[in-house]
This record gives sequence, C-alpha cells and structure tokens, in this order.
Amino acid sequence: MSATELSDREFAQFQTMLYDIAGISLSGAKKPLVAGRLAKRLREYQLTSFSQYLALLAKKEYRHEIQTAIDLLTTNETYFFREPNHFSFLKTLLQSQSRGPGSFRVWSAASSSGQEPYSIAMVLQECLEGRNWEVLASDISTRVLDAARTGQYPIAQTDNIARHYLTDYCLKGIGSQAGTFIVDRLLRDKVQFFHCNLNAKLPDVGLFDIIFLRNVMIYFDADTKRQVVSRLQAVLKPGGFLFIGHSESLQGINSELKMIVPAVFQKPKT
Repeated sequence: MSATELSDREFAQFQTMLYDIAGISLSGAKKPLVAGRLAKRLREYQLTSFSQYLALLAKKEYRHEIQTAIDLLTTNETYFFREPNHFSFLKTLLQSQSRGPGSFRVWSAASSSGQEPYSIAMVLQECLEGRNWEVLASDISTRVLDAARTGQYPIAQTDNIARHYLTDYCLKGIGSQAGTFIVDRLLRDKVQFFHCNLNAKLPDVGLFDIIFLRNVMIYFDADTKRQVVSRLQAVLKPGGFLFIGHSESLQGINSELKMIVPAVFQKPKT
C-alpha cells in the first residue's frame, strides 16, 4: 500500500468523525473523495499516512485542523437560482407579504459558498420593496463562508441569473477583477453569514418566515434528519415555510409540516 493510500480502517475513522461532528453519513463511494481532498493536508504537515493525520487531529494543539478537515469534506457544488421552481414559488408567496408587520426573515441553513442566499436576496429586494427583510446564511464550513462573504464569483456563474437581476444587483469586474462579478453591496449588507452546525443545538437566531434546507439532508441518516428538522421547525414562524431539495423527502419524519407543493412544506398557522 502506498504511503498516501487511504485504507478501509482509516476511511471508517473519517466516516465516524464526520458523523459525530456534523451528522453526515459518508457512503463507501466517497472514499476517493476523502483521500483526494485530505491528501493536501498530509503534504502540508509532511505526513506519510492518513493514520498520522488522524493522530494529529486527536491532539489538543491541532483542534483547529478538525475544522479544516470538515471544510474540505463538506463543500458541495451549488449555483445561483438552483431549482427554479422554488424561486417561482417564493415570488408568488412574497406578493402577499410586501406590507406585513416586522422584518421578513429567511434562513439559508446550508448556504455553501453563498449562491443560494444571494439568489434569495435578489428576489426579496425585488418583491419586498415596501418592507424590511433580512437573510441569514449558515454553513458548517468556515472556508466557504469566508468566500461567500466576498460576494464575488466567476462570470460563468451568471448563466442562471435573470438579466434584470444582473443589471440591478451585480457588478462586472474590470482590470484585475476581469472574468468575475460581485453581488451589489446593497444585498451583501443584508445577508448575514455565520458558522452553524445543524447537528448541534442551534444558536439564538430568532424566528423565520422561510427556511431553506436544500441538498444537505441527503447526507443525513433518518435519525439525524429527524433531529435537524425538529430544530429548524422550532424556529419557523407559525405559517412559515421549509424548502428542501427536490431529491429529498420528509417521509418517515414525525413532523407537523405539510407539503404545499413538491419540496415546500408549511408549518401550521396556529
């Protein structure tokens, strides 16, 4: 076995670590991903095996490295206006919310590198002109959160953004920033990013009109799903909505949430 090959035993230890910390279940098919993403950390510390890296993670003085490993293993592909039906439903919903009391609050609970919360922000800014609104965005990966806060992306990622949103809310990079675009500061200032582990007690985030929890539950087992949905349901306002990924389901979860349209669930109003 070569020095940097990931053994089944080592992979099982990483599986246990990720499940214990984040509630994420890695299938055996993810073994090459784990080996590929963590190999750079072995090089960083001049280690010759994944067992040595696991031993390093167990040392108190390297606790910060656990977050680095989590960052590398939980980063998922995302893009602007993913699952367009959700944004069509959101627009329809907001037509009756423009004059409501208080601030309209949305939580993007697995925000990754920011494309989802910024997409939400564009729709809210367009539809809630007469009302205050805010978007909270969280992820377990601090690395993607740092990238998300910049609001800057490759120009190729504009493909799914409607032209009027590009005109109103995006700025094309020039000079050294050519080939990129940045989300307008007006929106960046209204999207608050924070680190959050959905598999642990939630911070005091208040109540939300809408929570997006998309394309993350596919990595949870049934018990973890139930716990996460229960935590989020508790911070959803009566009558509020939970959006999940179209490839996901709440089947088997003892929840009071009722499906309104595919992958959109509503909490009872009373």
